[in-house]
Amino acid sequence: MSAAQLRTLLRAKKLIVAPGAIDGITGRLIEQAGYSCAYMTGAGTSATLGYPDYGLLTMSEMVANAGRIAASLSIPLISDADTGYGNELNVFRTVQEFERAGVAAIHIEDQVFPKKCGHLDDKELIPREDYVAKIRAAAAARRSPDFAIIARTDARAVAGFDEAIARANAALANGADIAFVEAPQTMEEIAAVPKRVNGPCLLNVVRGGKTPDIDMVEAEAMGYAVAIFPGLLFAAIIAACDQQLAELKKTNRHPKIAGGVPLRETFARFGATEWDARRTAYRDQPKAAE
Repeated sequence: MSAAQLRTLLRAKKLIVAPGAIDGITGRLIEQAGYSCAYMTGAGTSATLGYPDYGLLTMSEMVANAGRIAASLSIPLISDADTGYGNELNVFRTVQEFERAGVAAIHIEDQVFPKKCGHLDDKELIPREDYVAKIRAAAAARRSPDFAIIARTDARAVAGFDEAIARANAALANGADIAFVEAPQTMEEIAAVPKRVNGPCLLNVVRGGKTPDIDMVEAEAMGYAVAIFPGLLFAAIIAACDQQLAELKKTNRHPKIAGGVPLRETFARFGATEWDARRTAYRDQPKAAE
């Protein structure tokens, strides 16, 4: 159902804005804020286990987190799947596991394994033919044709913009549904991606990364189909936690939380009302008098 929902959104030809979730809390907040799609950030997921975005998590760890987030949502979830965790055989299983977990789409990249965050320097690529083989394997592995394969290429920083476009088009020609050219470095490059790529394109919006800041109205006008914001909530959480912890240390009292939500309302945002109704729903009901 989740994959079918994403396909419906894509057919509408309107930009899908997917903020990054790291767990069920952030996933629920994204849905409650009115977004039609969420994105599981690999960087944020790595951080929840205490690691940088260096490809240190296993496929099983990534799938487990994606499954928890997907289960907490009624909107589709797109997930980072790094490099697919090996060669074509590993990619085949990776697709099956993410699809079984209820994810609507994954992106697979052409870096060597272990990879690095797409906005860091000194990345390394696998050969183009190896990348295309992975995409073919990913397309063949899905059980539902609605499950979307997003082909990410990090070639811009390593082999240049033209090679990135060539890899994106090769991936689309071999079974990918969406092209993800990572980290274009100028506004001209951002605009050129949808013009030169022969299919739907995804834009990665990373504050302080290699790609210039852009308004989503402008991105949609350029022709992008999807925009992900992986670090939006992740960075905000770090900043809020630092502030609250410093305040506690300074005052020795529970800090006031700006815009804080009362405890009962907090629980209600995570389904307390529905769960309270279940407390008595399955008890024996009193028989009506005859």
